[in-house]
Amino acid sequence: MVDAAFEIVVIGGGPAGVTAALRARELGAAVALVERGNLGGTCVGDGCVPTRVLAHAARLVRDAGQFAAYGLEGGPPEVDFARLLNRTQRIVYEVQEKKQIKGRLEAAGVGVFDRAGDARFVEPYMLALEDGTSLRGEKFILCAGGHARRIPLPGGEYALTHSDIWKLEKLPRSVAVVGGAATGCQLASVFATFGARVRLLEVAPRILAAEDEVISGGVTEAFERRGIEVITGIGGIERIEEDGDGLRLAYTRAGETCLLDTEAVVLCVGWVGNLERLNLGAAGVETEGGYIKVDNSLRTSAPHVFAAGDITGRMMLVQSATYEGNLVAEKAVLGGERVYQHEIVPHGGFTDPEYASVGLTEHQARENHDCAVAVVPYSDLDRGVIDGRTEGFCKLIVSRSSRRVLGAHIVGEQAVEVVQIVATAMRANMPVEDLADVELAYPTFTSIVGIAARQIARDLGLVVVSSRYGISKGMRAAEWEQGSM
Repeated sequence: MVDAAFEIVVIGGGPAGVTAALRARELGAAVALVERGNLGGTCVGDGCVPTRVLAHAARLVRDAGQFAAYGLEGGPPEVDFARLLNRTQRIVYEVQEKKQIKGRLEAAGVGVFDRAGDARFVEPYMLALEDGTSLRGEKFILCAGGHARRIPLPGGEYALTHSDIWKLEKLPRSVAVVGGAATGCQLASVFATFGARVRLLEVAPRILAAEDEVISGGVTEAFERRGIEVITGIGGIERIEEDGDGLRLAYTRAGETCLLDTEAVVLCVGWVGNLERLNLGAAGVETEGGYIKVDNSLRTSAPHVFAAGDITGRMMLVQSATYEGNLVAEKAVLGGERVYQHEIVPHGGFTDPEYASVGLTEHQARENHDCAVAVVPYSDLDRGVIDGRTEGFCKLIVSRSSRRVLGAHIVGEQAVEVVQIVATAMRANMPVEDLADVELAYPTFTSIVGIAARQIARDLGLVVVSSRYGISKGMRAAEWEQGSM
């Protein structure tokens, strides 16, 4: 028995799924959206939103360290972790309420099946929900998201993932974070600021291995100055054992077994798609490595099934999921040959200091381009001096032939905000001399982009410099220097 039939059935109520459903409806299709739990996805309920709340609290603790220097009275704050987690949950609810996702979907005419439990294919064009409802679709868009990967190892049940952080009753006095990518670095930074002893373990030779090397190096140095022990190049985790009131973590490094005593172990070792309960075989959908296989049009091995967001394992960011949701809806409804590209995706981490990137790393850029590179320290910024935040830098990478920005990599205060202007310039295909000539507000952290752009413009000979005044062509640009290009 079929309870309802639709042209498009979307599975998953996160950024990719909601965007896909709204766009498909906008294009005139009859659309249903199925969500296992609450609408909003991992980011709102379990990812970026609550993690950013912790990061904000950590910044407040950090900023209190400047009180005396600015003539303010007050000691360092104490962290009531239970109250902080309660505040985190309230903000999650507030963000969910603000978005009014269900209301927007229903107002657009989307059939919403939220808190529906598991959905599974029973045949290629039929979906069964946990409550017995059956939905028939002409086409399906899978946006079911993902979850934190766990390592099968002895004592693995003692380890936490980031999803378990919200259930802690108190702040651990010591934490071993396994995994030095974005999530691991953010949690390591937060716990250290709250006063825990933190060890950060990573298999790769450096943390944040997917980022430009200056990001890895800059964040590592900053972490070590803050007392975080960064242990890279480990062979793997052997086991976790109870040891009195705490845990003992055994890992290998350089062929030897090392032991580490800690109160908590947090695994941040990757993210895999939510595939298990979809019964994808019934729809003819192939998977690989914990994700759904898609082509560059986001079509799966089944011609009537598409996928977007984390479940594809390609670019697991909210902004990318939204982009893919739009594209996949257009492909499902309109067809066509448009392919997806994630070339300009600003991203970063709310560590202390923050880091952010967009575009190519310097290594990637030099493989195909003759590049001009400028690295400007935050200490050159008047705003950095004013706020007492001179730690960090901005690296800008520009093609010498086209004069277009190829990438930017930033470590420092408000880095995730600052990188947005570079991404906008890249999206507008703006030559570096035009970026250099933008009248950015003073004093701001964003103005570091202008300094880097002017430095490269001078390096490329786009600024007229008279030798009679003895000004070196390669001299670093200053914050107030603004000249005709």
